[in-house]
Amino acid sequence: MKSMKRALVGISTLLVMSSALAACGGNNNSSSSGANATTAPAATTAAEATPAPAAGSGEKVTINLWSFTDEIPNMTKKYMETHPDANVEFKTTVIATTDGAYQPALDQALGAGGKDAPDIYAAESAFVLKYTQGDASTYAANYADLGLDDQLVKDAGIAQYSVDIGSKDGQLKGLGYQATGGAFIYRRSIAKDVFGTDDPAAIKTEVGPGWEKFFEAAAKLKAKGYGIVSGDGDIWHPIENSSDKGWIVDGKLHIDPKREEFLDLSKKLKDNGYHNDTTDWTEAWYADMSGAGAQPIFGFFGPAWLINYVMNGQVKDTNGDWAVTEPPTGFFWGGTWLLANNEVTKDDAKKQAVADFVKWVTLDSSETGLQYYWANGTMKEGEQGTKDSVASAVVMSNSNGEVPLLGGQNMFDVFVPANANASGKNLTQFDETINKLWRDQVREYTAGNKDRAKAIETFKQQVKDQLGIESE
Repeated sequence: MKSMKRALVGISTLLVMSSALAACGGNNNSSSSGANATTAPAATTAAEATPAPAAGSGEKVTINLWSFTDEIPNMTKKYMETHPDANVEFKTTVIATTDGAYQPALDQALGAGGKDAPDIYAAESAFVLKYTQGDASTYAANYADLGLDDQLVKDAGIAQYSVDIGSKDGQLKGLGYQATGGAFIYRRSIAKDVFGTDDPAAIKTEVGPGWEKFFEAAAKLKAKGYGIVSGDGDIWHPIENSSDKGWIVDGKLHIDPKREEFLDLSKKLKDNGYHNDTTDWTEAWYADMSGAGAQPIFGFFGPAWLINYVMNGQVKDTNGDWAVTEPPTGFFWGGTWLLANNEVTKDDAKKQAVADFVKWVTLDSSETGLQYYWANGTMKEGEQGTKDSVASAVVMSNSNGEVPLLGGQNMFDVFVPANANASGKNLTQFDETINKLWRDQVREYTAGNKDRAKAIETFKQQVKDQLGIESE
């Protein structure tokens, strides 16, 4: 996504927020990315399990790499450092998602083809289905055609939701390097005051499973002067990504009962004063992370990137007073998937070079794979960077996820099951637009500006007007 470290903190609009959610990592390895395309040839590199062309075998293989932040382009530096014999160079193009610039440029480049077409390209959760299952999926190579088979996925322990999102008709076309399964992130001191313990195993049973338990906890917290979450946006992602069906079913707008219930749960939060009625990605939301809001807030829902790249810069005096536990329902939020152009399969040397880099980023669970460096914050030798949840459960089980913000808790103990409990079967390529329309109408309802039926009616009409999609 937007490297969370760079793009999220201080962002105050939902538009920019949605473009800030996907490349959720940073690992002290990023510089700012601009809206203009940039190219930067990389030094030669060498491969590991699937060797790229060796030095001296002829002309270098040039890989055109496209991304919306410099996060993946910066990974090529580590790849080159760890693979000094590969006869390959990277030509990188970075176009920010700001103002919707990335997708049109990528679509044009893919459609034009030729030697300058993207060989490897990134897509974030907000629009990844367009490239793995939707209108632009024909450009993506099957991982199997690159020699990256299902056994590699199983051996690395890749979360199923990530595989589902990256697959079309059973063929894997994209995978991520992060995993963005969500947890409940809560204040230890408040937990002790209200529940008598800050033990994640105990708090898990206080806030879930299910929303009924969650609201029982909210009532207990309110009795002692605390809000359970900052705003209704904090419960939206768990609701959205635990629904049984997505927004589009058989070509028509479908409102899953779990998503429709967001109207009622949001109103319950507001009517009972269980939150501070903030909007996510605003200063008031950030203030609740530091305990400076109208009432102290117990927790937030989010993946590891919310801890690492948002809360870490906002918690101030509450640093170390946090912990993570399993949420009332499984969900994920954000992520970046890596795809390869199917044209690379027509050139053996390029196919081999592309496959090796993609494998190193998405499937290598060894201590010299990208994900091990990413999980442990060791992208730069001799420097402790940010630790992050990664796609491979095998890597996280072999890594140290202790972070100061969580009082030294090993967050991987929670995020491994969180990733396994997330579902990737309820997404559509229109989610970014439809989600915003839905959340706007929910807030209209909870504010008393519309009744429930009118909010739903307006939502359906907006989807029809903006996307041409009729309701069921």
